[in-house]
Amino acid sequence: MKLTQLAAAVATTATLTLGAVQAQAADVTLRFGHIWPAVAGTHKNIFQPWADQVQKESDGRIEVEIYPSGTLAKPAAQYDSVKNRIMDVTATVQGYSANRFPLTQVVELPGVVKTAVQGSCVLQSLYDEGLIASEYEDTHPLFFFTHGQGHLHSTDKLVKVPADLEGMRIRRPTTVVGDMLSRLGAQPVGMPAPETYQSAQRGVINGIMFPWEGQLSFRLNELTPYHTEVGGLYSLSFIATMNKDVYNGLPDDLKQVIDNASGQAWAKIAGVNYDNSDDTGRQQALDAGDEIYTVEGGAENPAWKPVLDEATESYLASLEEKGLPGRQVYARALELSNSCPTE
Repeated sequence: MKLTQLAAAVATTATLTLGAVQAQAADVTLRFGHIWPAVAGTHKNIFQPWADQVQKESDGRIEVEIYPSGTLAKPAAQYDSVKNRIMDVTATVQGYSANRFPLTQVVELPGVVKTAVQGSCVLQSLYDEGLIASEYEDTHPLFFFTHGQGHLHSTDKLVKVPADLEGMRIRRPTTVVGDMLSRLGAQPVGMPAPETYQSAQRGVINGIMFPWEGQLSFRLNELTPYHTEVGGLYSLSFIATMNKDVYNGLPDDLKQVIDNASGQAWAKIAGVNYDNSDDTGRQQALDAGDEIYTVEGGAENPAWKPVLDEATESYLASLEEKGLPGRQVYARALELSNSCPTE
């Protein structure tokens, strides 16, 4: 009995000692908050691998603590929470901060994004080329990405033409998408993704703008049996970014670790995950027997194109009025849209 107790005591001491060594090994602890559920592929296949790479390449000198589901800050406050060092790293939607990233949001316009891999390449390239860099001087961007093509999902009817949208209360992710919905005859209702399930369940909204990934991640396929795909309708921009002072305070070798977990390589990792999740989300709807209507020609369809072109022109004109080079950025985004790989 005594030998058993001694062995247990030695094992406990060894465990505590190892834990202490590991704790001492971390020179920096990064608090990484984001809005996605911990069960979502976005968390499991993008942010957790990012944290794992950083910890491994730093030999444990950087520890990353991830807080999903808006634990540290509400969706609209994520970016400012990193800027103000309430948390050290976030991944968030730029459009949740209305009018703050107007040049970035040109990627939301119809026809820019074809797949998440391609859209992420477009957005990361716009930043790398300096066309949108001025919008991010208050944090240290890590990588940019988009979701794939966004679609319309409804709780009570199948939408086939714009007239079917008349009077529908549709969740819009950003004001850019909201303006588009208004012009199509719908009543846009602004809310971040995590609030959408409950709002649809309670009947506050009867339509949702989401990519198939969002339908999967936030379980909206459970509530929306009708789906309308208007190819090229819209997409959303995302950023993973870090507090500037935290990054600047790292020694050079640890800065290199962060740099290695940044840029186009990670934009592509994010895009691949989104495209895979789109496929899974769509198949989930098919398996449930949902109705999916695909508009022929997508955003170029004659019934949809005039209104979507009008929305695009209105947004670009609004940037021009503010003295911003919106048309230049949009033109470059379209060039990149044609040159960036789709997978």
